[in-house]
Amino acid sequence: MKRAFFIIAGMILWAFSAGCGPDPAEEKSATPPAESAPTTPAVSPTPRAYPVTARTRKTYQFYCAQCHGAEGHGNGINAPYLTVPPRDHTKADYLETRSDAHLFTAIQKGGLAVGRAPCMPSWEHTLDESTTHSLVSYIRELCRCEAL
Repeated sequence: MKRAFFIIAGMILWAFSAGCGPDPAEEKSATPPAESAPTTPAVSPTPRAYPVTARTRKTYQFYCAQCHGAEGHGNGINAPYLTVPPRDHTKADYLETRSDAHLFTAIQKGGLAVGRAPCMPSWEHTLDESTTHSLVSYIRELCRCEAL
C-alpha cells in the first residue's frame, strides 16, 4: 500500500514539474524551428510592426502549444497537470483588456512578472525580442482582438 502511494505521488510530482515549464538543462538542448528570420526593422515603436510569419507559427507550436494548445485554446498536452489553466488565446474578452506590452512582458519574463501563474516560464533567454513581438502579434491574430 505504501509503495503504491509513493509511486502515485512520484508520478504526480513528475507531471506537475513537467507541466510548469521545461527543465533548464533541457532548454539548452531544445532546437528552435529552423527557418530564416523575417526581415524586420531593428527598432520598432510598436510590436505591431512585427508580422506573423510561418516562423512565428512554428515557434508558437514549438514553445507555447504544449500548454496553450496547437490552436491556442488553452488545451495543450500539459494543461491538465497545471494548477492554473493556461490562457485560452482565442478568447478576446480577457486579451482585449491587456496591452501588447503586457503580453510581451508575460512571454519574456514569465507569468509572475505580470501577476499571473508561476507555471508560465520566462522565455527571455530563449526567444529574442523580435520573435516575442511577433508572438504577441500572433496571439492577437488568434483572439481576433486588439490591445487596449
